[in-house]
Amino acid sequence: MINLDEANKKGKEAMDAMLKNYSEVAKGFQTIATEASEYSKKSFEDVSAFMEALSGAKSIETAFELQSNFMKSSYERFVAEATKMSEMYADLGKTVYKPYEAPVAKATGMSTAA
Repeated sequence: MINLDEANKKGKEAMDAMLKNYSEVAKGFQTIATEASEYSKKSFEDVSAFMEALSGAKSIETAFELQSNFMKSSYERFVAEATKMSEMYADLGKTVYKPYEAPVAKATGMSTAA
């Protein structure tokens, strides 16, 4: 026999878990957006500083050295940022999947046992 109080309790627990998960996912997206915005701002500032330094270069050799240093540091910052962002997206994926871990494990265990 179905117990309505128990069904209501389970439904409320599921809804609370879902809302909590949605909140965590929204925070994750907000963190990623903030990080991307900060990286863009820093990149723009770096390009502005580079262009200012480049315009003050007195020789081709100095300009070439400035450009080489800028490109190297820009590439290193990009790789570091890409690594950081990929970790953030991986963590977000884990957060999204978290509510489904137990049901999937239970279903997988049931299908294996059957």
